[in-house]
Amino acid sequence: MPLSPVHAADWTLGPAAARALQDELAAEVEQADRFGAIDLVAGIDIGFEDGGRTTRAAVAVLRLADLALVETVLSRRPTRFPYVPGLLSFREIPAALDALARLATTPGLLVCDGQGRAHPRRFGLASHLGWLLDVPTIGVAKSRLTGTHGELAAERGAWVPLLDRDETIGAVVRTRTGVKPVFVSTGHRVGLAQAIGFTLALTPRFRLPETTRHAHRLASVSTPAGEARTG
Repeated sequence: MPLSPVHAADWTLGPAAARALQDELAAEVEQADRFGAIDLVAGIDIGFEDGGRTTRAAVAVLRLADLALVETVLSRRPTRFPYVPGLLSFREIPAALDALARLATTPGLLVCDGQGRAHPRRFGLASHLGWLLDVPTIGVAKSRLTGTHGELAAERGAWVPLLDRDETIGAVVRTRTGVKPVFVSTGHRVGLAQAIGFTLALTPRFRLPETTRHAHRLASVSTPAGEARTG
């Protein structure tokens, strides 16, 4: 069955109000495991068309046991929120919700190409989406938005905490030996240890999760010039 929000969302907020909402809702994000057996995992990726005027959301559902592709959905809608670093969720989630609502299957975990807890206000895209839907989510990002970390061993499976002062906000995880790491954080209803475990299970051959790779192929329309996906 498709996924639909359990919380109301106001997508007309401006940047200042959006930041205030992130501060407010960060306390409602669950950082402990609350999920049952997970058979299906969905990856979500976002692209843009028409010079950024259209948001293109892709969802790819894979079977966790063998990473076989089960279902894909693509959705488009007009882009309503400006590009503002740290407020990625307000720009991208509306289209992602459209795509998730069209699924014929029900994934037990959503893997977002972005941040969860590893966010200046502890409420990145993975946390926002997980809270809206009340489903388990994790963020697996290609780059660091905030935080510091120590030296990371070169072997696959190595990881170190991502820290903001004395708070652990995520993990820097090596998914391939000798290749740049990814930045993993809890989104909602998944603890950090399990988030790392899921990330490694989804990256048997490549740096990025198979869920993200499949979704990216569908969503891969070039983003507006100069725009990077940060938070």
